[in-house]
Amino acid sequence: MTGGNAVKLPRRKFLCLAAGVAVLPGVPGVPGVARAQAYPTRPVRLIVPSPVADLYGRMYGGWLAQRLGQPFVVEDRVGAGGNIATEAVVRAPPDGYTLLWVTTANAWNASLYANLNFDFIRDIAPVASSHRGEGVLVVHPSFPAKTVPALIAYAKANPGKVDMASGGVGSGQHIWGELFKMLAGVDLLHVPYRGAGPALAALLAGQTPLMFDTLATSIGHIKAGSLRALAVIGATRSRVLPEIPTVGEFVPGYEANGWGGIGAPKDTPAGIIDTLNREINAAIADPAISSRLADLGSVPMPMTAIEFAKFIAAETDKWAKVIHFANIKPL
Repeated sequence: MTGGNAVKLPRRKFLCLAAGVAVLPGVPGVPGVARAQAYPTRPVRLIVPSPVADLYGRMYGGWLAQRLGQPFVVEDRVGAGGNIATEAVVRAPPDGYTLLWVTTANAWNASLYANLNFDFIRDIAPVASSHRGEGVLVVHPSFPAKTVPALIAYAKANPGKVDMASGGVGSGQHIWGELFKMLAGVDLLHVPYRGAGPALAALLAGQTPLMFDTLATSIGHIKAGSLRALAVIGATRSRVLPEIPTVGEFVPGYEANGWGGIGAPKDTPAGIIDTLNREINAAIADPAISSRLADLGSVPMPMTAIEFAKFIAAETDKWAKVIHFANIKPL
């Protein structure tokens, strides 16, 4: 599959697949309905693509196990930007017993990787969204710019001379920064590190001046004064940093978030998807779960399966434009 094909597929095929989710369970004579009504009768595997996804997977897995009466076993398949985990679920039977923790990377990868063995839009059925993760534009305290407009002016006066740290080519920090470069019309020099941890360490040491980071990993350093927050990168101001503006207040159209949820192999019975969607939304509404999401720097994002499908399609289109503009190629 090429990146160009990935951009064209979502609106037609993905939404057609999502429409199948709306089929009401309990219709006599429809194959799979009996299985959905009995679901689950044995342990369910939840494949997660990263250590961070593992945290969310275990939180929701515990909830689902308690509510549905069967273990939800979290299985880590880390690597290749989440493609290993995704392919494992794509190849699994569509019976609801192998699920995928879906992340923003699934939307990016459709354009980042030209020769995937699957088409995420076609081969994974959206089940339920969980959250969006908050992010923040942070700089070292020694950096002269103290606001987003000042950063833009400084970068335009010093094109290609302001370093932007990231956790690697095609990482969230990289892609969020490229969106900023595209919309603000600035030339920042991307400096990839081997993971978000080393990138943050370099920023704290003053080796690189700025980074688009997750709020969860930066908030402690911001409160300690070892990093300065110029803006949050979501559409709205953060509850934990209400005095900090959004990038979009200065750069029209800028919005970036990480997000997560659950997917299943295509052709998974609609009744199973309905059951899982209902339970995930119930979890999001539970005060203990919403509090845990806040601890992880996330905001609840309840949706129907069809809404989640539309959201993923829009994200895939949006980030494809950024990836193509910046000519990002995974190493």
